[in-house]
Amino acid sequence: MGNPKGPLFPDEVILQILARLPVKSLFRFKSVCKAWCLLPSDGYFVTLFNQVSVKEQTLVAEVSDSSTLICVDNLRGVSEFSLEFLRDRVRIRASCNGLLCCASVPEKGVYYVCNPSTREFRMLPRSRERPVTRFYPDGEATLVGLACDVSKKGFYVVMAGYHRSFGHRPDGSFVCLVFDSESNKWRKFVSALEGCGGFTHMSKNQVVFVNGKLHWLMSGLCYVLALDLEHDVWRKVSLPDEISCGGNRVYLLELDGFLSVIQLSDVWMKIWKMRDYESEVWSVVDSISLRCIKGLVPGIFPICQTGEYVFLATHKQVLVYQRRSKLWKEMFSVKGSYSLPLWFSAHAFRSTIVPCNYAL
Repeated sequence: MGNPKGPLFPDEVILQILARLPVKSLFRFKSVCKAWCLLPSDGYFVTLFNQVSVKEQTLVAEVSDSSTLICVDNLRGVSEFSLEFLRDRVRIRASCNGLLCCASVPEKGVYYVCNPSTREFRMLPRSRERPVTRFYPDGEATLVGLACDVSKKGFYVVMAGYHRSFGHRPDGSFVCLVFDSESNKWRKFVSALEGCGGFTHMSKNQVVFVNGKLHWLMSGLCYVLALDLEHDVWRKVSLPDEISCGGNRVYLLELDGFLSVIQLSDVWMKIWKMRDYESEVWSVVDSISLRCIKGLVPGIFPICQTGEYVFLATHKQVLVYQRRSKLWKEMFSVKGSYSLPLWFSAHAFRSTIVPCNYAL
């Protein structure tokens, strides 16, 4: 038989294959030919790549004071990537659809939004709201959120907290600053959120962006606090009736584009999904036995999930639960005498080709 005269696969099939590669591999293959070199900047391919990538979740975690992060992938295992391109010592404050919002450790009030897959970043302009520490007692906002819709241009960064005069208790005014990447400016609005309650480290860490809104779980477990970014309005979203205020281990996550909560008991992990956002209708989509990891349950925290698997972190481990096979697997374990619990620095992450500098 002679050699085929045409290509082995149609162009569309090749694009579908390339869209399922890690971003790092995709950029490495740019040298194959001119057409592949142009792919990361081609609108059709970028849309295709992001549509495929948002269906998968990985877990990223900072395991030391260095700029190296570990990335745990359900299919590819464990890898590392670095934030050294920021040329600053940072910690991750929020993650959304491939972008990270990072705060400078040595210089309070300095924030970056970066895509670690493409190594592109953007330093945010300082807000003119100079008395920032008067309602952020530790020099940072109580809530930091990042919103990025891969089907649209740009992103938003949100910083919010109660206003307090120097040396006084919060006065009930909830101050919110919103950075719009397209205008490259901050806007501010103040809301009266009396009795809003507090936030734990985990509820601040697990901010969820769905339906054009950012969501945080209140520490009292009575409701979810949501910010409508289009109208600058806060909204309280009810939790399932079966989850009472207090006394539960409940965590707010995303599930394939929907708002979700995971409830933990000593022997069960129950996954809820909000099927109707406007009517606030929840339903149970899975109940998972924890008996085979019983010794780890008191210190285990769900970090991210899809319809296929759930990633959880303990003090030193990352576990994955495969929902179809109902199997548990240890994916990563911290070596040495690492002191901080791993879940303190673990975030949901997706690998996308979302740029940071649309408007620049």
